[in-house]
Amino acid sequence: MRGVVAVAEPGFVPLLVRFATLAVQALSEAREEIDSLNVYPVPDGDTGTNLLLTFESGSQALRDLVSDSGGPEVAGPEAASAAYARGLLLGARGNSGVIMSELAGAMLGHLARADQAGHDRDVVCVLAEAMTLATEAGYAAVGRPVEGTMLSVARAASDQARRTAGQPATRVSRVLETAAEAAREALARTPEQLEVLRRAGVVDAGGLGLCLVLEAATAACTGRRQLPSTDRLPRRQPRPPGPPVSHDAGQDEVEGPGSPAYEVMYLLDAGEEVIPRLRETLQALGDSLVVVGGHGLWNVHVHVDDVGAAVEAGIAAGRPHRVRITHLADHVAAGARAPRRAGHSGRGVVVVSSGPGLTEVFGQAGAAVVEASVSSRPSTGELLEAIRATGAAEAIVVTNDRDVVPAAEAAARLAESDHGVRVAVVPTAAQVQGLAAVAVHDPDRPFEHDLVEMTAAARHARTGAVTIAARRAITTAGECQPGDVLGAVEGDFVVVGEDQFTVAVEVIERLLGGGGELVTVVAGEGGGELARRCAAHLAHSHPGVDVAVHDGGQQRYPVLFGVE
Repeated sequence: MRGVVAVAEPGFVPLLVRFATLAVQALSEAREEIDSLNVYPVPDGDTGTNLLLTFESGSQALRDLVSDSGGPEVAGPEAASAAYARGLLLGARGNSGVIMSELAGAMLGHLARADQAGHDRDVVCVLAEAMTLATEAGYAAVGRPVEGTMLSVARAASDQARRTAGQPATRVSRVLETAAEAAREALARTPEQLEVLRRAGVVDAGGLGLCLVLEAATAACTGRRQLPSTDRLPRRQPRPPGPPVSHDAGQDEVEGPGSPAYEVMYLLDAGEEVIPRLRETLQALGDSLVVVGGHGLWNVHVHVDDVGAAVEAGIAAGRPHRVRITHLADHVAAGARAPRRAGHSGRGVVVVSSGPGLTEVFGQAGAAVVEASVSSRPSTGELLEAIRATGAAEAIVVTNDRDVVPAAEAAARLAESDHGVRVAVVPTAAQVQGLAAVAVHDPDRPFEHDLVEMTAAARHARTGAVTIAARRAITTAGECQPGDVLGAVEGDFVVVGEDQFTVAVEVIERLLGGGGELVTVVAGEGGGELARRCAAHLAHSHPGVDVAVHDGGQQRYPVLFGVE
């Protein structure tokens, strides 16, 4: 692997996809343990959860890009790196998630820039440089860097990467292996660097998360089928004499008397020139300041007493959005106790919608709606927030997209374990199946009965669609060219034609070949006239079938069909 930058190597995007998958797997398996180690900067027991949600968001963004591009070999390294880094930035949660998004984003950014420049350079040197720049970016992003945290672990890893890269005939896998080993050793030293960790008898939670991410990178590079055993990673240390620090400890025991009462996070649209002033303003207001991002989009995290002033600082700098405010004392208390359903009642339904009209229809049916598009699917964090926002003790998530099911199931597990909300997923693959499921929802039924009825209604709804071919391909109905009209039944392209209405009629007839009492027609963006012609055809050719027409506004599909 000499003489070419790593990202120029064939297979970089599949490698990045594999790493993204392994990182989520590792953090998912260790989430509860990382949460239990979390005593700094606030003992709120959510570092593992925040890291998982951050990396899940990055992985989802990367999968969306690869899917829209037509496969990992089609998506370019620069586009894939940018999509993954942006996904991490948008999904970053908590102090740990924001810092980690900067570390990963800075590293990928350097690799992408090196590839674009086309320099004939040693891969291992470029990788070591990228890790070093990532560490420097991590330190620069934090208002007051503290040793004994994931920053210390990152520095140890990048320093070792540089030393290994300087050795003759060194492979990329060797750089990553030795960096991961150095990170493990640095993690074991964190209690010596940070008193609150020593008193609690734990290593740094964020540092452990970074070690797992480095292990995932090593596994992806070496092609191991499974992640290496993490039993060798240090977790807990012997506690010294004296009062322990735990999740039951108040925040003042960790950060000292007079610690800020609120965590404020928001995304900020702003130019790079205003960020130094923003950092200065926010640093004067509180602590635990982290500002990461670039290219006009920033993720801001700070602990303050004056929430209004923190948000106003963002307004002065640009456009803050996705503002999240958490009362730290309540959050610490929540992390200290087992999940309860106190204060929750009833049953909510969360539905993923892919068009403004569908969003309105689902909303009128009483569902909490999470919007999606052909290029952006909801993350686990977004679904979890929607579940929590229902305020219900029970919730049912209707996915309407096969690719959303893993994120929905992860959100369901988190809602149950962390918030005491009972959640089930109805894994619908199409919007019309979601309409059928929501139509039979009855919150007065027992939870299991309601779930069975909704699932059965979705499964009994046969689905069809009309779309336009974007590229040359081979389908069940034969070869198609860009611009051809495609008709799909149950997700399989079975008609290729030139006229949308002709193809739509063929799809309708195939769907009704197995019988049916109700046909739902959902008009897409610009598909209103086509939907009306389809409804008229049904009224004329199948007068005994009921027809319901909705203005869905979905992209890519001029019309969708559901038959029940």
